[in-house]
Amino acid sequence: MKVLLSIKPEFANKIFNGTKKYEFRKSIFKRDVDKVVVYASSPVQRVIGEFTIARIICEDTETLWRKTKKHSGITKDFYDEYFANKKMAFAIQVGVITLYSNPRLLADFGLNFAPQSFVYL
Repeated sequence: MKVLLSIKPEFANKIFNGTKKYEFRKSIFKRDVDKVVVYASSPVQRVIGEFTIARIICEDTETLWRKTKKHSGITKDFYDEYFANKKMAFAIQVGVITLYSNPRLLADFGLNFAPQSFVYL
């Protein structure tokens, strides 16, 4: 199953250039998901590619940071702010990436809205 994730363009670009190998989330999918379709949020507002999920890591926030910081693509300050008041955190490890040659619209995926976090496809 695929999910469409909304990701800020700055971080989406880092995923596709290989400098961000983990996408961090406060909550994770309830269904079995093997592929992530990436929607680069405003100002891009396009689906720019997809990647397979190598694995999903669930740890307390400090342990997760220690395990992922080298390829996080974000600063420790940003990480701490994002996970403020959270005990547990999730990291989706990026597998094989596919950058679309032509970015696509949400409508191409049957969506008429940008999900706040993710939506199953």
